[in-house]
Amino acid sequence: MKTKKKEGVLVLLSGGLDSLLTCKLLQEQTKVEAVYIKLPFSKDLEKQIRKFCEQNKVKLHIIDATKGQLFQSYMKTIRKPKHQRGTALNPCVDCHIWMLKKAKQLAKKIKADIIATGEVLGERPLSQNKKALMLVEQEAGLKGKLLRPLSARLLPETLAEKNKLIDRNKLLDIQGRQRKRQIQLAKKYKIKYPSPAGGCLLCEKEYCKKLKQILNNKKLTYNDIKLLSIGRHFEKSRIILGKNEKENKLLEKEKGLRIIPKQPGPTALVREDKGKEKEKLIERAKILIRKYSKHKIKEFELNFDVSQTL
Repeated sequence: MKTKKKEGVLVLLSGGLDSLLTCKLLQEQTKVEAVYIKLPFSKDLEKQIRKFCEQNKVKLHIIDATKGQLFQSYMKTIRKPKHQRGTALNPCVDCHIWMLKKAKQLAKKIKADIIATGEVLGERPLSQNKKALMLVEQEAGLKGKLLRPLSARLLPETLAEKNKLIDRNKLLDIQGRQRKRQIQLAKKYKIKYPSPAGGCLLCEKEYCKKLKQILNNKKLTYNDIKLLSIGRHFEKSRIILGKNEKENKLLEKEKGLRIIPKQPGPTALVREDKGKEKEKLIERAKILIRKYSKHKIKEFELNFDVSQTL
């Protein structure tokens, strides 16, 4: 079947196997450009994605939601999602809608006719069941316009398929959590891919216990989010203790008041600069350092830098 001339497809690349396969599959039919959206709670795979795009001659666009207005916009979505959360704080449906709206803006700018994702029907219970897939494209303003090549033949025909911009017969009918077909395709296309394990911190219950305490703080920064993955947290993350030498060194580089024991023990980062409250936290931090050290701590070194109050 001959297809009509087309401007091309914008593929959302997450770095996972499904989105990489989507890119390769569509390259067999049309011009492909890709976009990688860096999210505050996801593993940064920009380096791997850049390498994939260079090897496969795909133009890559980066949308960085870890800073500036995009960060604030994304955090607003995380704080008050319209749709349900998963087992922790993960609002997967709202997150997908947010990303697709950004991709839609980019697609218009680069004149891409089609937006495609690596979503697989039934692969994720919350965000990739049929009802959720239809809801996401509707709320993103992409009803009938969002192509999911790996499961396309199990889903309603998109406008791109109806208008013969894409040959539906060359798309797939993958569904469920089994990844046998994806792995076979990876071998065919010679794609090296990461482990399928999830990389979103919003799905991790222990991490979210700490995040909950500071999530509604409007002054929250990307650095605050990164610090939640380091050390032991106390007093709503205003005191952070290193668990090992590596974490101690990381905390010693952070802005705030660093309390370093002169005998072997954990470094504490105190993130508060308000008078009496700061003094209370310093004393509390010293108690905690002694508690978590195997040695008797007698003296401390205090290093001060401009604090970022939480």
